[in-house]
Amino acid sequence: MSASSPSPEAPSERRLALATLILIVGVGAALRVWLGLTDDGIYWPDEVFQSLEPAHRLVFGYGMQAWEFIEGARNWALPALVAVLFKLATVVGLEGPRGYLGLTRAVFGLLGAATAWGSWRLARAYGASALAAAAGASLFALAAVPLYFAPRAMSENASALPVVLGLALALAPGASRRAVVAGASLLGIAVLLRLQNGVFCVGLVGVLAARRDWRAARDALAVLAGWAFLFGLLDRLTWGRWFHSALVYLDFNLVQGKAAVWGTAPFEYYGRVLLRSMGAVTLVALGLSVLAARRAPGLLAMATAFFVLHALQPHKELRFLVPVLPLFAALAGVGLDAVLRHLPPSPARLALPLVVVAVAGASGLRVGRLTFGDLGQYEDLKPRASAWDDFGPVNRLLITAGQLPGVCGLKVEAVHLAWTGGYSYFHRDVPLYAHNGPGRESGLFSHVLTVSGAVAHGEVVASEGPFVLVRLPQGRCAADPAWSSRLP
Repeated sequence: MSASSPSPEAPSERRLALATLILIVGVGAALRVWLGLTDDGIYWPDEVFQSLEPAHRLVFGYGMQAWEFIEGARNWALPALVAVLFKLATVVGLEGPRGYLGLTRAVFGLLGAATAWGSWRLARAYGASALAAAAGASLFALAAVPLYFAPRAMSENASALPVVLGLALALAPGASRRAVVAGASLLGIAVLLRLQNGVFCVGLVGVLAARRDWRAARDALAVLAGWAFLFGLLDRLTWGRWFHSALVYLDFNLVQGKAAVWGTAPFEYYGRVLLRSMGAVTLVALGLSVLAARRAPGLLAMATAFFVLHALQPHKELRFLVPVLPLFAALAGVGLDAVLRHLPPSPARLALPLVVVAVAGASGLRVGRLTFGDLGQYEDLKPRASAWDDFGPVNRLLITAGQLPGVCGLKVEAVHLAWTGGYSYFHRDVPLYAHNGPGRESGLFSHVLTVSGAVAHGEVVASEGPFVLVRLPQGRCAADPAWSSRLP
């Protein structure tokens, strides 16, 4: 069960490996940051109302509240992380939405690039050569699906780096006690960010036990128990009950099965969608991961268990797999190394890893053409629609509305509030009404964000695409004691 020793590498191969690693991580980082700064769209409301909006409420004192942050189905770790970024942005003078959202997206994008480096580290821990590990890491650094999700402030993205780096530290051959403690702590952080990452905690202890490394297994278990205590304490301090968020979340999803309200899919959903969104990368990663089975059986079993457990759940979204993708990239590096060890030194031996990188790069080149159908989202509603900038015009008009003088209330008629950026984009402490809120004649808001064909009375002050921002004739707002910040 122990990792294999790295094979000897010629100086030319080491130089090529270093150049490849720098290239894929650098290009991956640049693409992630660029994509994050050029897209105002929404893949799914959670990327706003599970992170950005509660963070906005923490930092600025107002924001829409999703049911999870009213009933306590989420802990505050992820919003607190985003709130730190929002606060940092204001400290350095990036006070508007463009500033704090841009910084947040850039940081999440860089975390994604660092996760690719973590894949390289994990493959090296299992004995892969530097070049094979870099080629495997490219399957996360440059592939379309990780690129698409990377800048979005979601728990899956935030937790992927501590997952892969934690396993790389704790599972390295001959890892010191300090490395095991650090690795287990990173996994504890990953669980704070996303509860499902507990699968990797169980996997870590299981792999160490299978190696009969009892001291490391005990150390990891003790550290994870400490992080479990901190999880419960955080809930106790914020929600008033130990492990409140975990209990509410598990009851909602597993006992009551209410997540099915947002759609269900068959077991084969993830495989089908991965093949559709990045088919060549999926096949290469799968094939090479199978070849890693002899040298990394525990890691392969852990990654497979995470995949299968998610495939067994009725409600599925492709983003749920983001934390396990860097593990399959690392496994691909180990499998590729197994192939290279059977090849004699030759130009062809060096070319094979570059072919893997080329496959990943080709996937990245089509990231801008991804549709919602490619990502398995809105398959029955708009499968051919671009997955980019969905409702981006609405969010840009929200930014405009927040900067206009005289805005004392805004009603968004064009779309359900859940598919907007909320106060994170609007950034003005006045009532924000949903499409089914009070009528225009109520006098409770001064502006409406609607579609161009529904202007009627009022002055169009801004427009983008089919959406317009309209100032109503009264221009003033009556106080509304019944207004609620709860997301409808």
